[in-house]
Amino acid sequence: MTLKTKLLILLAACVCALPARADGPGDDPIARAIFPPELVMKHSQEINLDERQRAAIKEQVQKAQAQATDAQFDLQGESQKLVRLLQARPVDENAALAQVDKVLALERQVKRTQILLVVRIKNLLTEAQQAKLSELRNRE
Repeated sequence: MTLKTKLLILLAACVCALPARADGPGDDPIARAIFPPELVMKHSQEINLDERQRAAIKEQVQKAQAQATDAQFDLQGESQKLVRLLQARPVDENAALAQVDKVLALERQVKRTQILLVVRIKNLLTEAQQAKLSELRNRE
């Protein structure tokens, strides 16, 4: 198996290992522990979200989107560089692996931003609101 094939398999495995985004929490323990902004806003009236909470959630979503957008643009550029390195004959192993590290670091940054957002949203909600959201989510 060539290095190029091994790197492509590694990248595919990394992508497949990332949690899939589903409509509901299913059997994903992380999804059961958090509340995406879409879910919170969809049920804002049922959970009695107040204006202060709504404004704080909106602010957090806007910050996260700006950070994630920057990282995703960088990720596209770095991924393209990786593809070019992998298309070379022969592939420069050290350069390819260094580029993989850059791509993975950017993917980590995007995921970290996403987790930080849902943690901050959860911390803005009361225990009663969280319980009600869990109940509503389970009905969907």
